[in-house]
Amino acid sequence: MKAALPKIALGAWAWGNDGTFGTNFTEKDLRPIFDSAMKSGLNLWDTAYVYGMGTSEEVLGKFLRSVPRESYLISTKFTPQCANLESKNAVIEMYEGSVKRLGTDFMDFYWIHNPVGAPEWTRKLIPLAKSGKIGRIGLSNHNLAEIKEAAEILGAEGLKVSAIQNHYSLLNRSSETSGILDWCKTNGATFFSYMVLEQGALSGKYDTAHPFPAESARGQVYNPVLSQIENLNTAMKKIADAHNVEVAQLPVAWAIAKGTLPILGVTKVKHVEDAVKAVNLVLSADEIKTLEELADKAEINTIRVWEKEMK
Repeated sequence: MKAALPKIALGAWAWGNDGTFGTNFTEKDLRPIFDSAMKSGLNLWDTAYVYGMGTSEEVLGKFLRSVPRESYLISTKFTPQCANLESKNAVIEMYEGSVKRLGTDFMDFYWIHNPVGAPEWTRKLIPLAKSGKIGRIGLSNHNLAEIKEAAEILGAEGLKVSAIQNHYSLLNRSSETSGILDWCKTNGATFFSYMVLEQGALSGKYDTAHPFPAESARGQVYNPVLSQIENLNTAMKKIADAHNVEVAQLPVAWAIAKGTLPILGVTKVKHVEDAVKAVNLVLSADEIKTLEELADKAEINTIRVWEKEMK
């Protein structure tokens, strides 16, 4: 019997030691995080080969081998830019590499990481999907037209797009305004929202007086716009205090209230504890409206170099 889908997925992007978060995390650092999450019922893990070119999957796989297969759900990805373009079996080869690193022969979610080469990669995924080795097929960083195209290709083979994973936050609601969220609701697909905390910019930890480390990737992206989200941060602090929670839990609770399944990068046990609290936090319609209005007024573009606006 497979584990039920939790309200939050935990992301192992930073576990790939790619320097994005300014720190290289060891297995000793990460094991308590994994144990705390599993104990708390947060057992859906999101990763990809491209996160550290296999490092994230390897570390996560070592931990997953220590617990029963039915106790967790795994989500990993086929990244077109990392594929062997000379091979006719590029999708299967990347999948099998993930299988080896993660220590499982079944992926609960398997994603086409981005639309580079679409719809060719969608077609090449079909034999793997029909083999029964994938629970749900997902598309990440696809716009609505690309999603519909993939759904048509898969539908002709008796398959479906079961999940969408895009950047979605108070500062980037293009997957909502473009109609992608509505498409998911209509077609029974789960929408995974990543970067709901904008890599910490919406956590309440950083502001103009307390910026990100200037030399970090996050600092280069968010420090120049911290002044533009001061009003939003102030409102989040007021709402958080009213609920007796921390600011970092608000954007997550907001994403859940919008019908999405947030992916939270976890690099500390506290991040897991915050995630558990966010699951139980219910925001009022007025609070959601206030947050969205202030976020829109900030007029910040947080689309990253690997993404595009969902139109």
